[in-house]
Amino acid sequence: MTTPEQDPAQAEHTIDEIATLSRVPSRTIRFYQSRGALMAPEIRGRVAYYGPKHVARLELIAQLQDRGLSINAIRDLLASIDKGETDLAEWLGVEQELQASWANDHPRTVTEAELYELAGTRRPGLIADLMRARLLERRGEVLFLLSPALLVVAMKLESAGIDLDTALKAADIVRKNMARTANDLVDLFVKRAQDGAIEANAPAEVFQALRPTGLEAVRVIFGREMERALRKLLESGKMATLPSKVRRGNAKTGADADKKKR
Repeated sequence: MTTPEQDPAQAEHTIDEIATLSRVPSRTIRFYQSRGALMAPEIRGRVAYYGPKHVARLELIAQLQDRGLSINAIRDLLASIDKGETDLAEWLGVEQELQASWANDHPRTVTEAELYELAGTRRPGLIADLMRARLLERRGEVLFLLSPALLVVAMKLESAGIDLDTALKAADIVRKNMARTANDLVDLFVKRAQDGAIEANAPAEVFQALRPTGLEAVRVIFGREMERALRKLLESGKMATLPSKVRRGNAKTGADADKKKR
């Protein structure tokens, strides 16, 4: 227990006192201890005493939880920090780099006017279609657009004659394959770094460099694979079986011309 003349750096607290000081419930403090994220208190008699290091650790746990880490991940990270294997400042730099957006596409609220401006069209039924496609949600008096970038892509495809439903099914195919690819790539980079094949003296710099080059690599590889798939489609002869408005229009024009001749 702290006394007026006691050095704050040496202050001791009971669990109820440290709960009040840290604003962390005592049951949560015990939970952190049971998971190994918080060091054990000093036991004297039947009373457990907590010091400044416990206060600092509770603050750090709260910060890491705000960053989305589970208590088990926090435990492992703090254990690595305590052993001197990980530098906290460096880890926070890497974590910040990992949290940075690759897609530069964030959900946002929009008015109907802003939505139509983004979509480039005011066609009837657009809002209802986007809500059915789960690209848009109505929240009270505002509209919540989940992906402005995908909206722009979908509208460009729609203007080219590809309906919204087809565009979103295509997006699902890309998303599923990209999710698997992203997971495989992360596993590969982690394993290679653990094996010493990748120099990770400055991991934040590695991820910073990986973002633009990774996106460019995906663009190039996907582009080449689409070229290959379209060549295969052309060589298969299936293009001739696809309906064509141009061909139907030409056929109709030709029929009209024949009628005029007769």
